[in-house]
Amino acid sequence: MSISKFALPDVGEGLTEAEIVSWKVAPGDPVEINQVIVEIETAKSLVELPSPYAGIVGELLVGEGDTVEVGTAIITVSSEGAHLTAPLKNPAQSALPNEVQVLEAGDEADDASSGSVLVGYGTGGHAATRRGARRTPVAAPPSPVAGTPIIAKPPIRKLAKDLGVDLAAVVATGARGDITRDDVVRHAGQASVFRNIETPAWPSDREERIPVKGVRKAIATAMVASKFSAPHVSVFVDIDATRTMEFVKRLKASTDFAGVRVSPLLIMAKAMIWAVQRNPTVNSSWTDKEIVVHHYVNLGIAAATPRGLIVPNVKDAQDMSLLTLAQSLEQLTLTAREGRTQPAEMADGTITVTNIGSFGMDTGTPILNPGEVAIVALGTIKQKPWVVDGQVVPRFVTTVGASFDHRVVDGDVASRFTADVASILEEPALLLD
Repeated sequence: MSISKFALPDVGEGLTEAEIVSWKVAPGDPVEINQVIVEIETAKSLVELPSPYAGIVGELLVGEGDTVEVGTAIITVSSEGAHLTAPLKNPAQSALPNEVQVLEAGDEADDASSGSVLVGYGTGGHAATRRGARRTPVAAPPSPVAGTPIIAKPPIRKLAKDLGVDLAAVVATGARGDITRDDVVRHAGQASVFRNIETPAWPSDREERIPVKGVRKAIATAMVASKFSAPHVSVFVDIDATRTMEFVKRLKASTDFAGVRVSPLLIMAKAMIWAVQRNPTVNSSWTDKEIVVHHYVNLGIAAATPRGLIVPNVKDAQDMSLLTLAQSLEQLTLTAREGRTQPAEMADGTITVTNIGSFGMDTGTPILNPGEVAIVALGTIKQKPWVVDGQVVPRFVTTVGASFDHRVVDGDVASRFTADVASILEEPALLLD
């Protein structure tokens, strides 16, 4: 019998340390290759680490809440002929999201045939223990007061549980009166920081001290570096977005977009891609020696998650159809809210949009995502008085704010880019040109 020590690996480019969030095994437990043994928090995201060994868990060398450096031994496994199945090549490109989707779909196929790859260790070895550990029963939500039964498939119930959505409060749009995936996502997206939460009593302690670490520390470091290294300049424009709202309504009714979440953010994303093509310098990176203009768009979406602000991005968004872009935005949002965004999904962004309108805000002055030179803020869209042909009429109005790195983007380019985005929101038909 041999004792193997598993050291904390680098699960992202340049990772130096991570916090142990929760152990999935205890001393004496049997463990199989590729079974998830621990959940860690890096500076960017939560990551599940699978075991490279099969055997019996010996000792947990670090406790939950501890921050350890890469290369530190965190667990021992006793086994005969213990071995590492594969070198850790690119753990950031894990297929864990695919694994979750398989479970939600009720697919009981063996992992060997599913194509799932766990955090860089390959699919060698049975992962039934891991699958069993992730499969937790979902309690049925309370029925509506009126006694109307809640019709929702198990994957929809699981999604609602993950997003903290009470199915009794969701308006069902399914053909048989059932709650669809889009219904749950829409309800979750409509909830603001001020709705659907109770006001707690004042705590008995006069103060609370929150350690600055993990995602919060990374956010603070990045925002300070961005704000005080890049000279920000901001512009704003009011927009009649009535035609955008009509376009969104038509897309929702289209069979091509059935089951896909469609919102004004989709039109904003497409507008930004179009405007970038016309004003390419806003899609750049600054270095001390040169300006790198990117001829592709990795569109970042600022996402508020339980662990803080993260900015995953849609890779090569310029090549996507409206439908594919909508599907990518939906998957990106769901993964972020579940806290499962991987480091690779947040790397190499080129330009960012933040939807502060989802919190009821009219506009703001967003801070640049580090490494980028432009960010756009979409404000809330609501009916306001608007002058059309000399007449005051109610229209859906929004305000778009944008910030730029003035070392790269001059005022005229910033204004033209923002005006181009505004023109699409005012008339989405321009996208057909």
